[in-house]
Amino acid sequence: MTTELDITTDGRLGIIALNRPAAINALSLGMIEAITETLSRWRDDAATGAVLFEGRGAKGFCAGGDVRVVRALVVEGKPELADAYFAAEYRMNGMIAGYAKPLIAVSHGIAMGGGIGIAGHCRYRLTQPGARFAMPEAAIGFFPDVGVNAILAKAPLNRALLFEMTGTSVGAADALDLGLADAVVDPARLAELRMDLAVAAGSSHPDSAIVRLIEAESIEAGDASFCGLADLLPADAPASPADFLERVAAVPALAEMSALLGSRSPSALTAIFHAQLAARQLPDVAAVLDLDLRLAGVMARAPDFAEGVRAVLVDKDQRPSWRPARLAEVDPAAILRAVKTP
Repeated sequence: MTTELDITTDGRLGIIALNRPAAINALSLGMIEAITETLSRWRDDAATGAVLFEGRGAKGFCAGGDVRVVRALVVEGKPELADAYFAAEYRMNGMIAGYAKPLIAVSHGIAMGGGIGIAGHCRYRLTQPGARFAMPEAAIGFFPDVGVNAILAKAPLNRALLFEMTGTSVGAADALDLGLADAVVDPARLAELRMDLAVAAGSSHPDSAIVRLIEAESIEAGDASFCGLADLLPADAPASPADFLERVAAVPALAEMSALLGSRSPSALTAIFHAQLAARQLPDVAAVLDLDLRLAGVMARAPDFAEGVRAVLVDKDQRPSWRPARLAEVDPAAILRAVKTP
């Protein structure tokens, strides 16, 4: 079992704490496999009534998958190992989404990418004031994967697209309005909350007990400023990625968002647009994760993924050179094949 997880129990409450704080708990393959193994074991263990996810360290719950390692595999000519990483992560996401016992996530600080892939699929998603949620994959030539499109497909389309295509981070109130979290809790009461969750896990009806607990502990989330901006866009669905960018550019209050879109990988913007629309036609998280695996194989092999991770996370010069550089030059054929729904 990896030391990058702190796996404990409190009565009938299983606790999985991501414990790689120096990397803001970025998910290594070992962490992913250990989470999957632990959930498999606890699923069939009558002594476990519920499971709690949390993250160690002040900076955040989880910054996402370890894309630097994945990039290195691609650059070294081992894309099949990158495929294996994504397949393992998506299996974990699917297990969380369909888990038979109550899963609770208490996120804080940074919750991005694969962090949302864990917390967002739990049955009960709690967060704290000051949390920052994002799917920033457009900045690294990739797309929001880990089944998040199944969650965002329930949100208004303009909110989902603006959140994913800009990669901007949002606070707790916007996370609630996007459907990424259910409630905000007071960090000063976390110790009491854990104790109460342990009691709820041991009750004869843990779901009912957890719901009552969340209702009692929820605090005001504040204003959802991002969603308010997204709602300024025309309500009808955009016809294409270019149409969406034009709509954003036409709203003066969205000038900052328009600038962000102009800095993102054109190939990633194309993939994000079509993946979100395709997810709205799919029946469940499992089907979206199947789409994610197909599309990840395409995007990880494309030049923008290696270049984007280099610019943002390796050399950190923040100056990616996208290929192609313009949205009009993107050939969407491989993306459209990957996201094609039955």
